[in-house]
Amino acid sequence: MKYAVIAPVAAGVTADGPWMAGFARHLEDCGFESIVAVEHTVLMAHYTSVYPYDPSGRVELAADCPVPDPLELLAFLAGQTRELGLATGVLVLPNHHPVVLAKRIASLDALSGGRLRLAVGMGWLREEVRACGAPFEARGRRADEQIELMRLLWQDHPDGVTFHGEFFDVDYAMCYPKPLRPIPIHIGGHTLAAARRAGRLGAGLQPLGVSGADLTRLVTAMRAAATATGRDAAALELSLGHLVTKIDAARSDRLAELGADRIVLAMPPTADLTEAKDALSACAQRLGLSR
Repeated sequence: MKYAVIAPVAAGVTADGPWMAGFARHLEDCGFESIVAVEHTVLMAHYTSVYPYDPSGRVELAADCPVPDPLELLAFLAGQTRELGLATGVLVLPNHHPVVLAKRIASLDALSGGRLRLAVGMGWLREEVRACGAPFEARGRRADEQIELMRLLWQDHPDGVTFHGEFFDVDYAMCYPKPLRPIPIHIGGHTLAAARRAGRLGAGLQPLGVSGADLTRLVTAMRAAATATGRDAAALELSLGHLVTKIDAARSDRLAELGADRIVLAMPPTADLTEAKDALSACAQRLGLSR
């Protein structure tokens, strides 16, 4: 089992360089697999969109909460660590142009020594996606093109990449540096569309906050979509969520029985670095990770 930890964005500390450097180094020292950076390009002072992961329909982050760009944050943390995995969870794909994003991702992977893993989502905040210039209703079809085009740009093409889709047009494009290895793209989300996209195009599914019959339905849909497109369904990873302060070996085993390959752990929203480190150390000890 692999254990990732989400940077505690709700604590308002993820734009604090010394705090995050100490947090990431402690994660690495404890034996966790990776650190996960979330994304909101903008948060809105007023919005009508419904946040799907809380019964209130409202996101827990205040509109003025500092949420640094995830790739910039991970680049900073790459320089503070030696081998800690660097992950997004999730990067809001419709907020980005795939040509520019492909360059940023490949650069970070090359400079960090091949440590990057992507989890991407379609975004729930209509107002944010529109502010970034993308059509909200078409973000799924657009995402399929984005993933395809980025993967083409990461490959070697002697005459460059030519791509003509519904949303993007590229002729003879050469994009260097290349990632050190194929970038795993996991699909985040709680919908059947997300599960099917993971099966068709992804390296795995990250349906945080989903359990029971709903989780079974998503995993079944992912694997069926993979099989239908000639992909190896057994090779796809499943990342499930839990809490740093609650997870233990028994709970981890139960998630493994559900098919989890990775557990993505949320931190309590503390701005006290010593308190955060103590929680991570206790978690690592319960899981038998401590070095």
